Amino acid sequence: MFRNYVSVMHSKLLVLLLFGLLSLSGASQNLPSSDSESAFTEELDSKDSKTDKKKDKDVVEINARFFETLGIDIAFVLLIIFVVYYPNYRKMDTIFTFILFNIVIFLLTFVLNKVKISMGAAFGLFAVFSMLRYRTAGIGMKDMTYLFIFIAIGLISGIQLEFYKLSIICGIIFLVTLILDTKLLLKRELSKNIQFEKIEMVKPEMREQLIEELKARTGLKIHRIVINRLDYLKDIASIRIYYYE
Repeated sequence: MFRNYVSVMHSKLLVLLLFGLLSLSGASQNLPSSDSESAFTEELDSKDSKTDKKKDKDVVEINARFFETLGIDIAFVLLIIFVVYYPNYRKMDTIFTFILFNIVIFLLTFVLNKVKISMGAAFGLFAVFSMLRYRTAGIGMKDMTYLFIFIAIGLISGIQLEFYKLSIICGIIFLVTLILDTKLLLKRELSKNIQFEKIEMVKPEMREQLIEELKARTGLKIHRIVINRLDYLKDIASIRIYYYE
C-alpha cells in the first residue's frame, strides 16, 4: 500500500512539473524577443528624431550668414539708389520707402523660409500689402519700377542663397538698371505737363510752330508733344512735352 501511495505521488509531481513547463514556455512566447525589442526601440528613436528635426526646422536661427546676406542686400540697394536713382530724380522722400520695403521683405522672406505657415496666413499677408498699396497716393511708373526692384532684391536675399549666386543676381539687376536708366545706352527722355493758353495753335497743321513756341518758352529741347486735354471755355490746352535731358 505504501508503494501505491508513492507511485501516486510521483505521478502527481510529474503532472505538476509538466504543467509548470508548459506555462513557462507559453509565457516565453508572449514576451518580446531581442530582435523585436531592438526594432521597437529603433522605431521610437526614429519618431523622436523626426520630431526633433521638425522642431529644428521651425526654429529661426539668426547666425553670421543672416547678417552677411543682409549686408549684401543693403549694399546693392544703396548702390542702385545713390548711383542710378538719386542722381536722375533727386527724390529723398521715396528713398525712405524703398529702403524700408526692401528690409521688411527681406525679414519676412527669411522668417517664412524657416517657419511653415498656413495658406490662410499667406493670403492674409498678401491682402495687407494690397491694402497698403491701394490706400496710398499714386506714384509714377519709374518709382513703381524701382520699388519692385528693391522688393525683388529683398525677396531674393531672404531666401539665403549662396554668396556668389546672390551677388551675381543682384549684380545683374544693378547693371541692367544702370544701362537702361542712364545715358550709357539710350538718351534719357523726360516729360512734364504744361498749360498753354494759345489754344488755336494746337491744330495738326501748326504742330511744328507749336513745338518751336514751347521750346522758346521753356528753353528745353522738345522733340515731341502730346495734347492731353482742351478746355475751350478757358481757352487752355494741357500739353505733355517730351525732351532729352
